[in-house]
Amino acid sequence: MATVSIEGENLVVTMTGMNKIAALKSRIEVPLAHVRGATAGPGIVHEPKGLRAPGAQVPGVITAGTFHKHGEPVFWDVTDGSCAIVIELAEEDLARLVITVEDPRSSVDLVNQDVPAAGGVD
Repeated sequence: MATVSIEGENLVVTMTGMNKIAALKSRIEVPLAHVRGATAGPGIVHEPKGLRAPGAQVPGVITAGTFHKHGEPVFWDVTDGSCAIVIELAEEDLARLVITVEDPRSSVDLVNQDVPAAGGVD
């Protein structure tokens, strides 16, 4: 699971528990100016992930790490698809962050209220 917060002008995603080991990251920090928006994404867990490099995947248990699909790197930290959100990025090494959070609705709202563009994506 991950937590989402806003620290100054940055979006911060912090992996918790054993997920930071599986994901090979404990924290991702992105300028809010590079965040396009966030959506709840429970169905995304059923989509093909692409080539894993590096990370871990145990179907139905955890998908964590960076996956490359159609040339785009996407960071995954998902243990419960029903609580997954997708954060779209621009001008970053990662195209998207797909993460499990405790409360998807409040996390999506938090991201979208602070996106500099037209209120984000929802």
